[in-house]
Amino acid sequence: MLLVVAGAGAAGSVTFAAQAEPADPLAVYAARIVGDRARTRIVLEFDRKPEIAVRYIARPDRIVVDLPSTVFTFPEADLEARGLFRDIRYGSMDADSARLVLTADRPARLVASEVMANESGTGYRLVLDAEMVSQQDFEKLVNDQSWMTASVDATATAQRGDRVGQSEPAAPGAFVIAIDAGHGGIDAGATGAATKTQEKEITLAFAKALFDRLKGEPGIEAFLVREGDEFLSLSERVTIARQRGANLLISFHADTLRQSNIRGATVYTISDKASDRMAADLAERENLSDAVGGVSDTGEPAEVSDILLDLTRRETQAFSISMADSVVRSFEGQVALINNPHRYAGFRVLQAHDVPSILLELGFLSNKEDEKLLLDPAWRVKIADLLAAAIRRYRLPVVANGG
Repeated sequence: MLLVVAGAGAAGSVTFAAQAEPADPLAVYAARIVGDRARTRIVLEFDRKPEIAVRYIARPDRIVVDLPSTVFTFPEADLEARGLFRDIRYGSMDADSARLVLTADRPARLVASEVMANESGTGYRLVLDAEMVSQQDFEKLVNDQSWMTASVDATATAQRGDRVGQSEPAAPGAFVIAIDAGHGGIDAGATGAATKTQEKEITLAFAKALFDRLKGEPGIEAFLVREGDEFLSLSERVTIARQRGANLLISFHADTLRQSNIRGATVYTISDKASDRMAADLAERENLSDAVGGVSDTGEPAEVSDILLDLTRRETQAFSISMADSVVRSFEGQVALINNPHRYAGFRVLQAHDVPSILLELGFLSNKEDEKLLLDPAWRVKIADLLAAAIRRYRLPVVANGG
């Protein structure tokens, strides 16, 4: 199997297809936050009464508030992190649920979470009062509700639908490609420097372009890991690809850098040790996707360590490097590449021991030239054509060797 993860960055204009909305989501039309490093209050104004569930997750310490399907229409500045919280994220998880994730600057708990009718009687107000606690008390909160956390995570996964169980088996001998659009739902990813376009929109547009391109390739069956604006954890993405019998997973990303003058594509493979500081920083940011979505850090998968597993892992890494080289060869002279375009780092989405994997960063949203290209439909088609050529070059020797 092969897992390819791709990232992107550029500038321009494009209209993205609208995502299907739930039948009648709640709306949060106003928000405010007040307080200090000891106590902080968050108030959200809903058009209708919400049902909420609260849980706690450690490393980093977070308070997670699960909601029904909800749209957030208030200005982002109205809920900027302050007081007890160093980061606040909110957004959809799937068509039926949404989430508010409060990342604490110091351990904190909710001393009150109350839903009440507002003064005008036209809506409902959610008031969340948080206060600082000791690390020991926070860890006790996490441990005491660990059974509930697992249940909530399982429920959220079930709400997204078991696409794996419902999928049609691939044709005998087909080369199966899972196309994964990075980020999604509450995890919006990076934001374009010029257009403020969210990374999750760009990655889905590239994923769909490649899916359309591969439809005409004989012997290849492709599918989208993320079909709409939904949140998938990193482990879910890998599991979906493996359970569908994927020989290749291509996932797109469009990161940002502090240096806006840096542009171009990069291909990453997995390694315990990063090739350079930039690769390490990128992997650290991408690995935070689960934290942004309010998912528990389950760590590395438990695997039996034996000589057969080690041989499988080494073979997988060799396949990953081969695919990375094929992509670089396709892009040379056609797509801007950064210096040393094949790099490596510890990306969690690439960690399956039996799934050859690459992560392709197509460019940087912090660079206006890259951003313009990423928003150009013609550029997406070109990238899809070049990736199809890279897949053909990689696939021939793999299939010949029985991979």
